[in-house]
Amino acid sequence: MGVIIRQSIKGTFVNYIGAIIGAFTTLFVTTVLLTESEIGLTRTLVAAGELFAGLAQLGTNSSIIRYYPFFKDGQRKDHGFFFWTLLVPFIGCCLYSIVFLIFKEELCAFFEAKSPMLVDFYYFTFPLGFFLLYTAVFESNANVLMRIVVPKFFREVGLRVLQLGGYVLYALHVVDFKGFVIIFCCTYGCVTLLDFCYLISLKKLSFKPDFAHITQKLRNSYLKYTAFVSTHAIVNNLAPTISTFLLGVKVGLASTGIYTIALYIARVIEMPYRSLGAISAPLISQSMKDGDMAETNRLGKEVSLHQFMIASMLFLLLFANIDLIYRILPNGETFVLGRNACLILGLHFVVATTLSIGFSVLGYSRYYYMFLCFSLILTLSGFWLNNELIPLYDTSGSAAATLLSNLLYFTLLSLFIGWKLRFCALSWRHAKVLGVMLLLAALHKLYAAGMQAVGTGLDTLPVGVALAEAVVRSALLTAAAVFACYRMHISEQANQLLRKLWQTLTRR
Repeated sequence: MGVIIRQSIKGTFVNYIGAIIGAFTTLFVTTVLLTESEIGLTRTLVAAGELFAGLAQLGTNSSIIRYYPFFKDGQRKDHGFFFWTLLVPFIGCCLYSIVFLIFKEELCAFFEAKSPMLVDFYYFTFPLGFFLLYTAVFESNANVLMRIVVPKFFREVGLRVLQLGGYVLYALHVVDFKGFVIIFCCTYGCVTLLDFCYLISLKKLSFKPDFAHITQKLRNSYLKYTAFVSTHAIVNNLAPTISTFLLGVKVGLASTGIYTIALYIARVIEMPYRSLGAISAPLISQSMKDGDMAETNRLGKEVSLHQFMIASMLFLLLFANIDLIYRILPNGETFVLGRNACLILGLHFVVATTLSIGFSVLGYSRYYYMFLCFSLILTLSGFWLNNELIPLYDTSGSAAATLLSNLLYFTLLSLFIGWKLRFCALSWRHAKVLGVMLLLAALHKLYAAGMQAVGTGLDTLPVGVALAEAVVRSALLTAAAVFACYRMHISEQANQLLRKLWQTLTRR
């Protein structure tokens, strides 16, 4: 667990540096320079690129984690494993490029009525999808080599700095909006190139495949798994993009832009899991390969618990400061329409990141084919709920659809792996954390009500005073949560880190 915590802390630190830059860019630059529709366009283009990349990789990301233990050999540069991780997605990229070209007219027809701007930029999906495809592949290679921090720095920090430069050029009228979109897409290409150079610098990869190492059994297993994962990807990759696409289809890119800002704010809750999940996946894969379910259960519970502790604390801070966030946001009177959507999405990320470790466990088991069933349920329920709720509640309806469909998905997934694999990510320690957070949320509501009762509501304070008060209040909430979890001995690993931190501070 030590390597997981060390790499996760470093990765999370990088995530939050990127988040600070991204927060400034997204919340204080895009909201000034771009209209809601233009923000919606960039978000929809990225969603389309992510859909293309998810389909074209032909399951390569999952295959890298699943099959790397069978190729791992430092003396032989992993038998040319890297070569196959380049070849398979390239084949997928060619296949799906043809598909996207053939069905261009049909796909564009969905958006012509409410989002005609997207049709004009349809062809940008291809380079953007290619860049996202290989960025994901290179990051997965870095994950199995236990080197996640640098690729995360490129994606979380480097990408945002480059995009900020693009916004500056657009603000200075050096480029028009089309030129900005070209620069926006090229920033993803820069990250892909940097990831590739970093992997080469590790000198652990080989472009020469070792055909002799690939036995008939391993080949058949890989082909069967790839065929399944590729089929599964058609369903699974639609789920994360349904909200973005249906908002554009049903109410237009302006609502998509408002939803994008709400999603960005809420996504801060997800950031720690990007590191925690990425670095724990190879260890889960190894323990599953060894048939050690006791170790798998131990790792899963620890990852889930630590993620729940962090995610629930971040949601509490979001809940406590949501009105101030929208108050200081440029054009906040427009984007505040996504306030409720932001809170609902925050709950979604708490649930999803806490239970996502079950996704890894099922993926590396002999029951991996059940993903298709669960993903089909997620996609169909998400599509139906979005279709029903967006016309009624706009962005809040889309967020609620995301939360409800994922609750159904993770409930069924958890029940299945508990039944077949005797795995459960939850424990009584999760209940203790939940109790602490609910108590603090109730105390905060009482505090806010008390302030309102004496005529000094938090929303009436001058902005400078409100910011200072929010910092103090957030610090007190965080300190109270950490102290309660420490005294209740919810996590021995977390307690050890706190003791080491205290010893370091007191020595000085």
